[in-house]
Amino acid sequence: MARRGMGTWLREGVWEIPLRRYLALLLTAALVTGLVFAVRTLTHDNRSCAPGVSRPQGSAECVGVASGPGPYDFGQERLADAVQAIARENARLKPGSYVTVALMLPYTSTSETMLNDIQHQLQGAYLAQYQANHDANGQTPQIRLVLANPGATGTYWQQTVDQLDRMTTTADTLRAVAGIGQSTDANKAAVAALTRLHIPVIGSSITADDLANGQGGKNPDPYPGLARVAPTNTDEARAITKFAQLKQGRALLVYDKPGDPYTLTLQQSFSALLKGSRYEPQPFTPPDDRSQEGTTPNTFRQITNLVCDTDPGTDTILFAGRHVQLRQFINALGARGCQDRKFTVLTGDEASYLTYEKDLNRDALRHNLSVLYTSLAHPDAWVRNNPPATGGSAADFATLQTLLTTASRAPVGPIGSIALDDGQLIIGYDALRLAVHGIREAVPPGRTIPALADVGLQWPQVKGKSLRVNGASGWICLDAHGNPYDKAVPIVELTPQGGSRFVRIAWPEGKPPSQECLPPA
Repeated sequence: MARRGMGTWLREGVWEIPLRRYLALLLTAALVTGLVFAVRTLTHDNRSCAPGVSRPQGSAECVGVASGPGPYDFGQERLADAVQAIARENARLKPGSYVTVALMLPYTSTSETMLNDIQHQLQGAYLAQYQANHDANGQTPQIRLVLANPGATGTYWQQTVDQLDRMTTTADTLRAVAGIGQSTDANKAAVAALTRLHIPVIGSSITADDLANGQGGKNPDPYPGLARVAPTNTDEARAITKFAQLKQGRALLVYDKPGDPYTLTLQQSFSALLKGSRYEPQPFTPPDDRSQEGTTPNTFRQITNLVCDTDPGTDTILFAGRHVQLRQFINALGARGCQDRKFTVLTGDEASYLTYEKDLNRDALRHNLSVLYTSLAHPDAWVRNNPPATGGSAADFATLQTLLTTASRAPVGPIGSIALDDGQLIIGYDALRLAVHGIREAVPPGRTIPALADVGLQWPQVKGKSLRVNGASGWICLDAHGNPYDKAVPIVELTPQGGSRFVRIAWPEGKPPSQECLPPA
């Protein structure tokens, strides 16, 4: 039998069908491969938000350090003007002439109240940066400012701290972290990690005693390199109770149980001042995320009934809680049965968050109810009610006022709408001024850039006539542990009309510091 040629096989269709099937299989495989690749591309999308900022797996938040040359406002329109002003200032700095300071705050917060404070602190920090770079009288280095976001509740603090650590050895020359924000467990962990890495931290509004050095215990300085602009909760409690001339047996404590670093130390401070009270403290339990409403309004409704059941001589309520719960408590007091009795609520600086709070029932403040709190700063503190001759001055505050005037237009501004009553812009300004002071005092002779670890060593010397920082919030004279000594504490009252009213400056020591501003032994 003769062998058939290939053409014969194909003509007779012996290979024709298998070949068509083979080509179809190849085409199908190619389509499947392309589909799989497309799915993988969609499911493993680019999670970058901006240089240095990305969305962690499982999260839509953009977290990290916005270290790119262009402005990035974390999607918060209210921050845009200040962020653009910072970007312009950063762009004019020459490589090798500057160090970087990161302002660490929860920029992706969804709380309107919190975002107001963030905006104001950011504005204050920028004004201090601009002042440092343009009114330096030849002092070096220049200051570059970047935004560091650990997440709305601080969940991603470790990722952010890792980035900041890397920036200490790159051309960024990071030399300090300012801000931090509230005294929370996440921020406490972040500060501990940063200071272990020898990165100096300057707290603007942290007040918890357990987020401070020099509080006793086996390790008296658990946060080496930490400095604070705000007094501790203990100092705030001492100041406001001395101001109110609190009498034993005439006050009731309402407190957050189990508490967080801020509320717990405020509770402990108030408790120490309440010895001899006739009534046991009244607890409430908020959600773990204290920015949420939870069911605490029900608890406060019941507590207000107990408040009305107290002896008529009890006229003061000490409140150790966050601002959301304080707002709920004030609203409950506004509906209390004993409207004829006058009560005064004394609390800490968290109340400043209520300055522009829309959900606060301000009509409650018209019914024999006063809410007084310790503010970290207030624009009227040094210009009204006969301010003291020491501890701060109108001239120091006027320096900030001049900056604010120039910031309404180019080249300094614009920086967005300005509000000073909550004290956050003022305290943000002072925190960055303290950072600049420490950085420049640490520069060795003949050099421009200080060593990282040397910056945090400067805090014990920030005191006296010549080395204190004359802040807009008052003199910043630090003790050996980095805490402000006898810092001015403005006592402020929430008003029915909206906003707040400055009452008087109070002092942890009962009187202003001496002209020397040197902490005692």
